[in-house]
Amino acid sequence: MNTSNKAYSLIPFLVFIAVFLGAGIYLNDFYKLPSPIAVLTGVLVAFLLYRLPLNEKVNQFIEGCGDSKIITMCVIYLLAGAFATVTKAIGGVDLMVHWGISYIPIQYLPLGIFIIACFLSLSIGTSVGAIVAIGPIVVGLADQSGISLALVCGSLLAGSMFGDNLSLISDTTIAATQTLGCEMKDKFKANAFLAIPAAVLCCVLLYVISLQITVENPIKLVEEAPAHWMVFIPYILVIALSIIGLHVFVVLLFSTVMAGILGAIFQSMDAIIFSNLVYEGFLSMTEIFLLSMFTGGLARMVEKQGGLQYLLVKMQHIIHDGRSAKWGIGLLVGSVNLAVANNTVAILISGGLAKDIASKYDISKPKAASILDIFACFVQGLLPYGAQVLILLSFTAGRLDYFDLIKNAYYLYFLLIITAGSILFGNNKKRKWSAENNL
Repeated sequence: MNTSNKAYSLIPFLVFIAVFLGAGIYLNDFYKLPSPIAVLTGVLVAFLLYRLPLNEKVNQFIEGCGDSKIITMCVIYLLAGAFATVTKAIGGVDLMVHWGISYIPIQYLPLGIFIIACFLSLSIGTSVGAIVAIGPIVVGLADQSGISLALVCGSLLAGSMFGDNLSLISDTTIAATQTLGCEMKDKFKANAFLAIPAAVLCCVLLYVISLQITVENPIKLVEEAPAHWMVFIPYILVIALSIIGLHVFVVLLFSTVMAGILGAIFQSMDAIIFSNLVYEGFLSMTEIFLLSMFTGGLARMVEKQGGLQYLLVKMQHIIHDGRSAKWGIGLLVGSVNLAVANNTVAILISGGLAKDIASKYDISKPKAASILDIFACFVQGLLPYGAQVLILLSFTAGRLDYFDLIKNAYYLYFLLIITAGSILFGNNKKRKWSAENNL
């Protein structure tokens, strides 16, 4: 296929990004315009721009929407939403927060908040959910104790991004593994070798910092747990069953049913309430469900017009071996994330091209998925117009400066340094790539 004049085929994607980014800047809220609507503007441009019979364009779009990887991803989103909703309803989130703030000395609040946020976001699969759940508590504890607001909020932001990147039920993990075509457990293992050392280094640093903290006002914390300890079991099941290799469908279904059984035992949850909670979880994933389908449809149309092949040819100027290929994947997803301010969207847009780059340079799919997810989450965690930062700053009512917040998000910097080190000094197979010969 001749790709020399295929730059125009990328215009629909650029329109999608421009609409998403432009609306966010104009409205001062990057989540006010529903992302599926932004994608549909790109789809509309594709229908108007591409010179094909209407039926063929419709078929290409539907084919992309119905791609097996896209549908698999969407079903996983629904099951993850159901799991998160049911476990929250039975008190799992409240119990996790209670355990953390009850048993960690207030002097070590920054360290404790980081650890709580890590476990919470890892369990529920969302950084925004973790921040919303404990953000007001963190701000209140900082105010009462006199501990630096920037330090505790930075620790919360960093810990939340740990789970967003590593969690087996995170939408970014689901998007990265499905677009790259690898198993979640394999991506988890590859990712853990980078994320866990970064988290350990962050814990050591926060511990050292905490030794210098003097608490002005000791705080009396609530002693009574909000729920029975067994409601925490579903979170453990998700992690354990995924690591041993069970299919994610089975893992999420079994863990959600277990959460319902525990709800019936400890909170008199009947089948109707459980069913409604599951459906509520499905509805909570409507936006990401539609976004994935429409993005898949748009990507297929762009691919059929030679847009992705055009990018492959252009990227060979900066990619020469396995090392530069990994940097290329990171740069690609990071740049897209800067534009769309949503790490899941960035992965969905970049995933297909990242898969091709990984294939050409013998980069394992789990490693490529890990790099894709890490760079997207790193950029997302530092974006001043990203949801995570905006929500955290809103909790402080203007008392916390953006730069003070992000300079205390130590985990993100450790993660970038360790990832960069693994790329520079890891096993990078060299293989000459001529994109023209692979089109």
